[in-house]
Amino acid sequence: MAAKLAFFPPPPTYDVSKDEETGKLMFKGITPEKSMDVHQLTTKSGNKVIATFWKHPFARFTLLYSHGNAADLGQMVDLFIELRAHLRINIMSYDYSGYGVSTGRPTELNTFHDIEAVYNCLRSEYEIKQEELILYGQSVGSGPSLHLASRLKRLRGIVLHSAILSGLRVLYPASLSNSGNLQNIDKIRHVTCPVLVIHGAKDDIVNISHGKRLYELAKDKYDPLWVKGGGHCNLETYPEYIKHMRKFMNAMEKLALNNPPSKEQNDEPSIKETKQNWYLRFKKR
Repeated sequence: MAAKLAFFPPPPTYDVSKDEETGKLMFKGITPEKSMDVHQLTTKSGNKVIATFWKHPFARFTLLYSHGNAADLGQMVDLFIELRAHLRINIMSYDYSGYGVSTGRPTELNTFHDIEAVYNCLRSEYEIKQEELILYGQSVGSGPSLHLASRLKRLRGIVLHSAILSGLRVLYPASLSNSGNLQNIDKIRHVTCPVLVIHGAKDDIVNISHGKRLYELAKDKYDPLWVKGGGHCNLETYPEYIKHMRKFMNAMEKLALNNPPSKEQNDEPSIKETKQNWYLRFKKR
């Protein structure tokens, strides 16, 4: 029951076709730009997931964005362009197994394997270090984001947007059981980087109590943003959203300058080497 609530993939909003000469896939309807790479990654589960990397020429960080349960990459393009410009960051995002044109089916375990494959791509293709990476989990995307954050001890930060404590607690808010899917309430206790929680006060899908509890449990708390009147899927439309995100990025940049990584400190090895990595281009459906 909790799994059905957590994963609700929409009909794909994009399609892909392979260029016979270059081996790349095309995405119609979007003006191709050299600053966007698209990858097809094979996960530990054997699924092939689509990931996009939006590069900023003067990026201070890379944001690894895990979207909500009713969207795919085709619907996120405009938001990524805006965030990249306003925050001066690279953005890496991906479609979970079973979303968009990613193969497989969406399950909690598969989302963990999905984000691990994307993280490994960031390391191998772009040489992104933990200290340069900020995770962003929206709604169900908080599950894979906290899964990865709990394993990366030098991560720069994480943003939890309309996040859930667990799949079971969305169904039964008063439940004290630890059974069920997406156990964010347990994993956040192992996160050591700064945590920014953003939640709408009028969220009628995931009550704001989820965000407040996650904030309470975070070890390294950053000033939360409780959006007055905000729902579950519209927080980006409020002016305070981008202002607070910019403030958070500035704080993380200052923290990075004051506490640079030691030259003797080697980055941790990849979580799991991906089996395959193709550069692609999108084609709008």
